[in-house]
Amino acid sequence: MRVIIVGAGISGLISAVYARRSGFETLVLEKAANPGGVSTSWRRKGYLMEGGIHWLIGTTPENPLHEIWKETGALQENNPVFVKDPIYTLMDGKGEPIELFRDLSKLGKGAGVGRLRFFVSCFRHFHTPIQDLPGMKSRYPRRFNPWEYVQMLPAVLLTPYLMIISGYRLLNRVRDKRLRNLLYAVCDPEVNALSYVYTLSTFAAEGESGYPEGGSIRMAQNIADTVTSLGGEIRYRTPAEQIRELPDGSYVVKTATEELRADAVIVTLDARKAIDKLFPEPLQDRWARKMRKKVLGEHCMFLGIGVKANLQAYPRSMQMIFDPPLEAAGRSYNFLIVNNYSRNTEYAPEGCTVITSLLGGWSYGYWKAAREDGTYKEKKEAVIQAFIERVKRYIPEIEGNIEVTDLATPLTYERYCDTFEGSYMTHWMPGKALHNAPVRYKKGLYFAGQRTAYSGGLPPAAVSGRSAVQHLCRDFDVEFVSR
Repeated sequence: MRVIIVGAGISGLISAVYARRSGFETLVLEKAANPGGVSTSWRRKGYLMEGGIHWLIGTTPENPLHEIWKETGALQENNPVFVKDPIYTLMDGKGEPIELFRDLSKLGKGAGVGRLRFFVSCFRHFHTPIQDLPGMKSRYPRRFNPWEYVQMLPAVLLTPYLMIISGYRLLNRVRDKRLRNLLYAVCDPEVNALSYVYTLSTFAAEGESGYPEGGSIRMAQNIADTVTSLGGEIRYRTPAEQIRELPDGSYVVKTATEELRADAVIVTLDARKAIDKLFPEPLQDRWARKMRKKVLGEHCMFLGIGVKANLQAYPRSMQMIFDPPLEAAGRSYNFLIVNNYSRNTEYAPEGCTVITSLLGGWSYGYWKAAREDGTYKEKKEAVIQAFIERVKRYIPEIEGNIEVTDLATPLTYERYCDTFEGSYMTHWMPGKALHNAPVRYKKGLYFAGQRTAYSGGLPPAAVSGRSAVQHLCRDFDVEFVSR
């Protein structure tokens, strides 16, 4: 039987690996020229811009996600994991830089710190469960382990509280202002505190949440190579234009040049976009209507700068405080994380360095208006120059040594990845429910990716891709083969 997978992002590639191993003829259709979707990196004049992974959950065997990364070939000898410690370094010009280590006992005993450490300790065993679908045949079944869930009970009990407060509210109890600013670096403090505590807990686990050398593009290419080595096919520069169900329950996927028949389809294109774009009529199920009304996309502006200077004297990840704030796309930034890849030797020409930063917050409307009134390039250049002016106060070596600059806006992500308003995940605000797409829509039609579980990111991409194939196998009475 044939399955067509729409999208060669991480969830699509993982779906393809498991579908092919389970015996399905597998075809992946991808709009872009490379695998990875929004988890990607690219080169500009010899400099590698890491626009996707900054840390990867599941880099140790103790985390169940590690099994998926190994089964799909995501982690191999060609991308060993580097574990960064300290995680972030505060640079505010008001004294010696202070560092955030994975060992949270190094934060000291200031007001509010003990409470934060307690929350993180409650999450030390929390992880994304990897389960088999009930009623599905599996060659290598995952057995239910009650102890796994008992260990996560402290986190489960705290979850309702952390979901209704913001990261800002959680950290406001930390009275030391410099330490509080440093802690803002961990996660967007606007979102709910659950996201913040969970992220910090993954850093606190020994060896966890490291960075695979070679970055996003190497990891994505590893999974793509696994797909093709198993006999699957990936067609790049071939976007799916429409999915149509036939009377016999099979499907037709239309591209610009042909109509392809399939027994089943797995949609890994951003579901918020897919429900309006991919079907003869926009989907009108209750979940789809809620998604249209409630989903708030998480946007970013990605900045990359190639510098003709060796910056190894500076930390890998710097929390820079800006006074006055950096103004960009109608937003103000009092601080930004600046990543320094000087120690990643293959990321830049010898003796040179690439530095990057993500400017978060909703900015799609600003950039769309700029494109329409013809000021898009001008406004991009203004953001780049404002960023350089702030950063050179902390890294004076960049003055006069910039060889390349790059700014990706939400319109860039929309153009290359076809995501809703150029967003890369769902903005999960305090007290708000998530409105996700179902993994199984009906027999033969499945969703996977950033809008199907949690707020997005690589863990739900991996789990939803695996889950979609398990639903496929159960529906068609096929044995699921994971390795």
